Amino acid sequence: SYGLGGIWVPNNIASRDPFINFVPLAERTERLLIGPAAVSPFELHPVRMANQLLTFNEISRGRARIVVGAGGGTLEAMGIKPQRMVRAVRECVDMLRQAASGKPGGYKGELFRMAWMDTSWVRQPAPPIWVGANAPQMLRMGARCGDGIMISDFTPKRVRWVREIIDPVLREAGKDPAAFPLNNAWAWHVKDSAEAAQREARIFLTVRGTIWEPYVHDVLPPDEAQVVIRNQGAFVRAYQRKSPTVDGVSEDVMRKLVDHGVSASPVAEIDREIDRLREFRRAGLTSISLILYGDAEAAIRVIGEKVAPAL
Repeated sequence: SYGLGGIWVPNNIASRDPFINFVPLAERTERLLIGPAAVSPFELHPVRMANQLLTFNEISRGRARIVVGAGGGTLEAMGIKPQRMVRAVRECVDMLRQAASGKPGGYKGELFRMAWMDTSWVRQPAPPIWVGANAPQMLRMGARCGDGIMISDFTPKRVRWVREIIDPVLREAGKDPAAFPLNNAWAWHVKDSAEAAQREARIFLTVRGTIWEPYVHDVLPPDEAQVVIRNQGAFVRAYQRKSPTVDGVSEDVMRKLVDHGVSASPVAEIDREIDRLREFRRAGLTSISLILYGDAEAAIRVIGEKVAPAL
Protein backbone atom coordinates (compact mmCIF):
# COMPACT_ATOMS: atom_id res chain seq x y z
CA SER A 1 0.00 0.00 0.00
CA TYR A 2 3.00 2.31 0.37
CA GLY A 3 3.87 1.85 -3.31
CA LEU A 4 7.27 0.26 -2.73
CA GLY A 5 8.56 -1.65 -5.73
CA GLY A 6 9.62 -4.93 -4.24
CA ILE A 7 11.55 -6.98 -1.73
CA TRP A 8 14.87 -8.75 -2.04
CA VAL A 9 15.84 -11.39 0.52
CA PRO A 10 19.56 -12.10 0.99
CA ASN A 11 20.76 -15.57 0.12
CA ASN A 12 22.67 -16.15 3.32
CA ILE A 13 23.58 -19.44 4.98
CA ALA A 14 22.71 -17.89 8.37
CA SER A 15 19.08 -17.26 7.41
CA ARG A 16 16.10 -19.02 5.86
CA ASP A 17 16.26 -20.31 2.30
CA PRO A 18 15.22 -17.35 0.13
CA PHE A 19 13.12 -19.28 -2.40
CA ILE A 20 11.06 -21.14 0.22
CA ASN A 21 10.87 -18.09 2.46
CA PHE A 22 9.19 -16.07 -0.29
CA VAL A 23 6.35 -18.51 -1.03
CA PRO A 24 3.83 -17.17 1.53
CA LEU A 25 4.48 -13.60 0.38
CA ALA A 26 4.09 -14.64 -3.26
CA GLU A 27 0.72 -16.20 -2.46
CA ARG A 28 -0.59 -13.24 -0.45
CA THR A 29 0.51 -10.32 -2.65
CA GLU A 30 -0.25 -9.24 -6.19
CA ARG A 31 2.16 -6.46 -7.17
CA LEU A 32 5.45 -6.68 -5.26
CA LEU A 33 8.49 -7.91 -7.17
CA ILE A 34 10.31 -10.52 -5.11
CA GLY A 35 13.52 -12.48 -5.37
CA PRO A 36 16.81 -13.63 -3.80
CA ALA A 37 20.07 -11.69 -3.89
CA ALA A 38 22.60 -13.01 -4.64
CA VAL A 39 22.81 -16.71 -5.57
CA SER A 40 26.10 -18.17 -6.76
CA PRO A 41 26.43 -20.95 -9.36
CA PHE A 42 29.26 -22.34 -7.22
CA GLU A 43 26.79 -23.10 -4.42
CA LEU A 44 23.76 -24.00 -6.55
CA HIS A 45 24.28 -25.44 -10.03
CA PRO A 46 22.57 -23.33 -12.71
CA VAL A 47 20.28 -26.27 -13.63
CA ARG A 48 18.92 -26.45 -10.09
CA MET A 49 18.87 -22.67 -9.83
CA ALA A 50 16.78 -22.48 -13.00
CA ASN A 51 14.32 -25.05 -11.69
CA GLN A 52 13.89 -23.25 -8.37
CA LEU A 53 13.66 -19.79 -9.92
CA LEU A 54 11.11 -20.78 -12.55
CA THR A 55 9.00 -22.72 -10.04
CA PHE A 56 9.02 -19.67 -7.81
CA ASN A 57 8.10 -17.47 -10.78
CA GLU A 58 5.05 -19.64 -11.47
CA ILE A 59 3.97 -19.45 -7.81
CA SER A 60 4.38 -15.66 -7.77
CA ARG A 61 2.53 -15.30 -11.09
CA GLY A 62 5.46 -13.78 -12.93
CA ARG A 63 6.85 -11.50 -10.21
CA ALA A 64 10.10 -13.34 -9.48
CA ARG A 65 13.59 -11.98 -10.13
CA ILE A 66 17.08 -12.99 -9.09
CA VAL A 67 20.55 -11.58 -8.60
CA VAL A 68 23.32 -13.96 -9.65
CA GLY A 69 26.67 -13.41 -7.96
CA ALA A 70 29.93 -15.29 -7.70
CA GLY A 71 30.82 -15.36 -4.01
CA GLY A 72 29.33 -14.69 -0.62
CA GLY A 73 29.21 -16.08 2.89
CA THR A 74 27.64 -19.36 1.80
CA LEU A 75 30.71 -20.25 -0.24
CA GLU A 76 32.95 -19.35 2.68
CA ALA A 77 30.93 -21.64 4.94
CA MET A 78 31.20 -24.43 2.34
CA GLY A 79 34.95 -23.93 2.01
CA ILE A 80 34.66 -23.22 -1.72
CA LYS A 81 37.02 -20.80 -3.43
CA PRO A 82 35.42 -19.72 -6.71
CA GLN A 83 37.51 -19.62 -9.86
CA ARG A 84 36.85 -17.77 -13.13
CA MET A 85 34.01 -15.94 -11.45
CA VAL A 86 33.01 -13.67 -14.34
CA ARG A 87 32.78 -16.62 -16.73
CA ALA A 88 30.79 -18.65 -14.19
CA VAL A 89 28.20 -15.93 -13.65
CA ARG A 90 27.90 -15.32 -17.39
CA GLU A 91 27.24 -19.00 -18.10
CA CYS A 92 24.72 -19.12 -15.26
CA VAL A 93 22.85 -16.11 -16.67
CA ASP A 94 22.80 -17.74 -20.12
CA MET A 95 21.47 -21.01 -18.71
CA LEU A 96 18.76 -19.31 -16.65
CA ARG A 97 17.66 -17.30 -19.67
CA GLN A 98 17.55 -20.39 -21.86
CA ALA A 99 15.50 -22.30 -19.30
CA ALA A 100 13.12 -19.35 -18.84
CA SER A 101 12.32 -19.39 -22.56
CA GLY A 102 10.30 -22.57 -22.02
CA LYS A 103 12.08 -24.30 -24.89
CA PRO A 104 13.70 -27.69 -24.17
CA GLY A 105 17.41 -27.87 -24.84
CA GLY A 106 20.92 -28.26 -23.52
CA TYR A 107 23.88 -26.03 -22.80
CA LYS A 108 27.60 -26.66 -23.11
CA GLY A 109 29.75 -24.07 -21.41
CA GLU A 110 33.33 -24.02 -20.28
CA LEU A 111 32.39 -24.40 -16.62
CA PHE A 112 28.78 -25.60 -16.54
CA ARG A 113 26.83 -28.00 -18.70
CA MET A 114 23.23 -29.04 -19.10
CA ALA A 115 22.68 -32.17 -21.14
CA TRP A 116 18.95 -31.51 -21.46
CA MET A 117 16.27 -29.53 -19.68
CA ASP A 118 12.60 -29.43 -20.54
CA THR A 119 10.85 -26.31 -19.24
CA SER A 120 7.80 -26.50 -21.49
CA TRP A 121 5.76 -26.26 -18.26
CA VAL A 122 6.67 -22.56 -17.94
CA ARG A 123 3.66 -20.28 -18.36
CA GLN A 124 4.83 -16.98 -16.90
CA PRO A 125 7.01 -14.34 -18.58
CA ALA A 126 10.75 -14.81 -18.05
CA PRO A 127 11.98 -13.36 -14.74
CA PRO A 128 14.61 -10.60 -14.86
CA ILE A 129 18.11 -11.97 -14.26
CA TRP A 130 20.38 -9.44 -12.58
CA VAL A 131 24.11 -9.65 -11.98
CA GLY A 132 25.66 -8.84 -8.62
CA ALA A 133 28.84 -6.92 -9.40
CA ASN A 134 31.33 -4.68 -7.65
CA ALA A 135 34.50 -4.94 -9.77
CA PRO A 136 35.12 -3.73 -13.35
CA GLN A 137 35.10 -7.07 -15.22
CA MET A 138 31.89 -8.27 -13.59
CA LEU A 139 30.29 -4.86 -14.13
CA ARG A 140 31.08 -4.97 -17.85
CA MET A 141 29.77 -8.51 -18.18
CA GLY A 142 26.61 -7.59 -16.26
CA ALA A 143 26.01 -4.66 -18.59
CA ARG A 144 26.38 -6.91 -21.65
CA CYS A 145 24.48 -9.96 -20.43
CA GLY A 146 22.28 -9.03 -17.47
CA ASP A 147 18.82 -7.54 -17.19
CA GLY A 148 20.13 -5.30 -14.41
CA ILE A 149 23.04 -4.87 -12.02
CA MET A 150 23.06 -4.79 -8.24
CA ILE A 151 26.01 -3.22 -6.47
CA SER A 152 26.30 -2.91 -2.71
CA ASP A 153 27.54 -0.37 -0.16
CA PHE A 154 28.63 2.08 -2.87
CA THR A 155 28.75 5.78 -2.06
CA PRO A 156 27.44 8.21 -4.71
CA LYS A 157 31.03 8.83 -5.82
CA ARG A 158 31.56 5.11 -6.47
CA VAL A 159 28.18 4.90 -8.24
CA ARG A 160 29.49 7.50 -10.70
CA TRP A 161 32.56 5.31 -11.19
CA VAL A 162 30.24 2.40 -12.04
CA ARG A 163 28.41 4.47 -14.64
CA GLU A 164 31.71 5.36 -16.29
CA ILE A 165 32.39 1.63 -16.66
CA ILE A 166 28.99 0.30 -17.74
CA ASP A 167 27.52 3.09 -19.89
CA PRO A 168 29.88 2.60 -22.87
CA VAL A 169 29.24 -1.16 -22.71
CA LEU A 170 25.49 -0.62 -22.60
CA ARG A 171 25.57 1.66 -25.62
CA GLU A 172 27.71 -0.81 -27.54
CA ALA A 173 25.18 -3.54 -26.70
CA GLY A 174 22.29 -1.37 -27.94
CA LYS A 175 20.90 -0.74 -24.45
CA ASP A 176 19.77 2.64 -23.16
CA PRO A 177 21.93 3.51 -20.11
CA ALA A 178 19.15 5.63 -18.63
CA ALA A 179 16.71 2.71 -18.72
CA PHE A 180 19.08 -0.06 -17.62
CA PRO A 181 18.36 -1.06 -13.98
CA LEU A 182 21.21 -0.18 -11.61
CA ASN A 183 20.49 -0.83 -7.95
CA ASN A 184 22.58 -0.28 -4.83
CA ALA A 185 22.06 -2.34 -1.66
CA TRP A 186 22.46 0.25 1.10
CA ALA A 187 22.27 -0.23 4.87
CA TRP A 188 19.35 1.64 6.46
CA HIS A 189 19.44 2.38 10.20
CA VAL A 190 16.85 5.13 10.68
CA LYS A 191 15.54 4.80 14.23
CA ASP A 192 13.56 6.77 16.78
CA SER A 193 16.74 8.17 18.32
CA ALA A 194 20.23 9.05 17.12
CA GLU A 195 21.69 6.75 19.77
CA ALA A 196 19.69 3.74 18.54
CA ALA A 197 20.65 4.47 14.93
CA GLN A 198 24.36 4.74 15.75
CA ARG A 199 24.32 1.60 17.90
CA GLU A 200 22.69 -0.61 15.27
CA ALA A 201 24.82 0.77 12.43
CA ARG A 202 28.08 0.17 14.30
CA ILE A 203 27.18 -3.40 15.22
CA PHE A 204 26.54 -4.37 11.61
CA LEU A 205 29.45 -2.56 9.93
CA THR A 206 31.43 -5.78 9.55
CA VAL A 207 28.77 -7.36 7.33
CA ARG A 208 28.71 -4.36 5.03
CA GLY A 209 31.40 -3.41 2.52
CA THR A 210 32.12 -0.14 4.30
CA ILE A 211 35.09 -1.26 6.43
CA TRP A 212 36.75 -3.34 3.71
CA GLU A 213 39.01 -2.28 0.88
CA PRO A 214 38.56 -0.44 -1.38
CA TYR A 215 35.31 0.97 0.04
CA VAL A 216 36.76 2.23 3.33
CA HIS A 217 38.81 4.74 1.33
CA ASP A 218 35.57 6.26 0.03
CA VAL A 219 34.48 7.28 3.53
CA LEU A 220 37.74 7.96 5.40
CA PRO A 221 41.04 9.74 4.73
CA PRO A 222 44.06 7.44 4.21
CA ASP A 223 45.42 7.51 7.78
CA GLU A 224 42.05 6.73 9.35
CA ALA A 225 41.29 4.10 6.72
CA GLN A 226 44.48 2.29 7.75
CA VAL A 227 43.31 2.28 11.37
CA VAL A 228 40.13 0.51 10.29
CA ILE A 229 42.00 -1.97 8.09
CA ARG A 230 44.37 -2.86 10.96
CA ASN A 231 41.43 -3.47 13.27
CA GLN A 232 39.05 -5.37 10.99
CA GLY A 233 39.21 -8.36 13.33
CA ALA A 234 37.91 -6.14 16.13
CA PHE A 235 34.90 -5.21 13.98
CA VAL A 236 34.15 -8.92 13.53
CA ARG A 237 34.40 -9.56 17.27
CA ALA A 238 32.13 -6.59 17.99
CA TYR A 239 29.55 -8.00 15.59
CA GLN A 240 29.75 -11.43 17.20
CA ARG A 241 29.00 -9.99 20.63
CA LYS A 242 26.52 -7.48 19.17
CA SER A 243 28.45 -4.55 20.59
CA PRO A 244 28.77 -1.05 19.08
CA THR A 245 32.24 -0.69 20.62
CA VAL A 246 35.18 -1.65 18.41
CA ASP A 247 38.51 -1.99 20.17
CA GLY A 248 41.27 0.16 18.72
CA VAL A 249 38.98 2.48 16.73
CA SER A 250 38.20 5.95 18.03
CA GLU A 251 34.77 7.47 18.45
CA ASP A 252 35.56 10.02 15.74
CA VAL A 253 36.46 7.34 13.18
CA MET A 254 33.42 5.24 14.06
CA ARG A 255 31.13 8.21 13.58
CA LYS A 256 32.68 9.02 10.20
CA LEU A 257 32.23 5.41 9.04
CA VAL A 258 28.56 5.49 9.97
CA ASP A 259 27.86 9.01 8.72
CA HIS A 260 29.39 8.42 5.28
CA GLY A 261 29.08 4.65 4.74
CA VAL A 262 25.47 3.88 5.72
CA SER A 263 22.22 5.69 6.50
CA ALA A 264 21.90 6.13 10.26
CA SER A 265 19.73 8.97 11.52
CA PRO A 266 16.88 9.64 13.92
CA VAL A 267 13.49 9.78 12.25
CA ALA A 268 13.29 13.49 13.14
CA GLU A 269 16.31 14.12 10.89
CA ILE A 270 15.31 11.82 8.02
CA ASP A 271 15.49 14.68 5.52
CA ARG A 272 19.28 14.30 5.30
CA GLU A 273 18.82 10.64 4.32
CA ILE A 274 16.26 11.61 1.72
CA ASP A 275 18.79 14.12 0.35
CA ARG A 276 21.36 11.31 0.21
CA LEU A 277 18.95 9.13 -1.77
CA ARG A 278 18.43 12.00 -4.21
CA GLU A 279 22.20 12.24 -4.57
CA PHE A 280 22.29 8.53 -5.41
CA ARG A 281 19.73 9.17 -8.13
CA ARG A 282 21.78 12.03 -9.56
CA ALA A 283 24.84 9.76 -9.50
CA GLY A 284 23.07 7.27 -11.76
CA LEU A 285 21.08 4.78 -9.71
CA THR A 286 17.68 3.81 -11.09
CA SER A 287 16.61 2.20 -7.81
CA ILE A 288 17.97 1.46 -4.35
CA SER A 289 17.50 -1.42 -1.94
CA LEU A 290 17.42 -0.35 1.69
CA ILE A 291 18.79 -3.11 3.91
CA LEU A 292 16.74 -3.40 7.09
CA TYR A 293 17.92 -4.61 10.48
CA GLY A 294 16.06 -4.95 13.75
CA ASP A 295 12.35 -4.06 13.55
CA ALA A 296 11.69 -4.40 9.81
CA GLU A 297 8.01 -3.55 10.15
CA ALA A 298 8.80 -0.19 11.77
CA ALA A 299 11.44 0.53 9.12
CA ILE A 300 9.03 -0.23 6.27
CA ARG A 301 6.48 2.08 7.85
CA VAL A 302 8.99 4.94 8.02
CA ILE A 303 10.16 4.35 4.45
CA GLY A 304 6.60 4.13 3.16
CA GLU A 305 5.28 7.18 4.99
CA LYS A 306 8.27 9.51 4.79
CA VAL A 307 10.73 8.42 2.10
CA ALA A 308 8.54 7.13 -0.75
CA PRO A 309 6.35 10.27 -0.94
CA ALA A 310 9.43 12.52 -0.92
CA LEU A 311 10.96 10.65 -3.84
